[in-house]
Amino acid sequence: MHYRTLGRTGIKVSPYALGAMMFATSFGNPDPDDSARMIHKALGAGINFIDTADAYGDSEEVVGKALRGRRDDVVLATKFGRQVGDDPHHQGASRRWIATAVENSLRRLQVDHIDLYQLHRTDPATDVEETLSALTDLLRAGKIRAIGTSQSLASDIVEAQWVAEHRGLARFRAEQAAYSLLNRGVEREVLPLAQRFGMGTLIWGPLGQGLLTGRVRKGERNDLRRAHLLKHLSDERRLDVVEQLVPLAAETGLPMTHLAMAFVIAHPGVTSALLGPRTMPQLDDLLAGVEVRLTDDVLDRIDEIVPPGTNIGALDQNYQPPAVHDPAVHDPALRRRPLAERAAA
Repeated sequence: MHYRTLGRTGIKVSPYALGAMMFATSFGNPDPDDSARMIHKALGAGINFIDTADAYGDSEEVVGKALRGRRDDVVLATKFGRQVGDDPHHQGASRRWIATAVENSLRRLQVDHIDLYQLHRTDPATDVEETLSALTDLLRAGKIRAIGTSQSLASDIVEAQWVAEHRGLARFRAEQAAYSLLNRGVEREVLPLAQRFGMGTLIWGPLGQGLLTGRVRKGERNDLRRAHLLKHLSDERRLDVVEQLVPLAAETGLPMTHLAMAFVIAHPGVTSALLGPRTMPQLDDLLAGVEVRLTDDVLDRIDEIVPPGTNIGALDQNYQPPAVHDPAVHDPALRRRPLAERAAA
């Protein structure tokens, strides 16, 4: 396994990282011992980067138990910010919640520090200066080693970097972004910005959250457990593109999963891409592709099918700013003037 530096942190991580969301017993693998075996197998294959979150059910507990005696072998990342429980204060990026959330994660993971602590979603209700100030204090206290964000807009990345520089606060050192053969929008701004600011990138959804596994085909039934929950798995535009990628993978002699993962880690702005297996066979399949290297000809063919910087549809779980979110959830007034003020005269 080759290793890459996570931005300018000096932390060396594997190009494949292990995503632990599917190790949650409530909606992923119901057997924590099986999840532990997968974690140990990934470590044995050279993967040294594990990512989880406080919002992933009991994933942190499962990971923490599996890492007993092996903590020093792992770059451990977790996230905060999404709703946890029913209390309205148990979410967001305020100092109040961060101070509680980090202690909860440390306890569940059974560790004394977190290598990469990430804001799971932008919090429009909290000034980024407050967030960075609280995280800076945690860095100085030794409870975390580096800080990052997830699903940030390019403008949020720039604002956070500006605030950190002008207020003498710690900088976000990593961004976790959605990127795949189907969702290349981050190539326009987010990945170049990460490179410009010396940020590492951790990619989620490199398999299109199921569409690029080879198990989802147009006009055919599939056995994906999430198929009836996620709209992007039945988006006709996305399925049409998958039907163009399938023969390309066959021509190159690769499974779709290997083509998809190799494409993502070939970008110079990408540090690591997350594997998110639920079962051992899924992990075995993904590990079998660690040596795949796509040629320029194959990458050119991909560019013809999905032009650089474009998205084919959108992932259901991708972040949407409040002003363009579902009006049933957020206030349409964020994008509409009062009726009396809408005319030009």
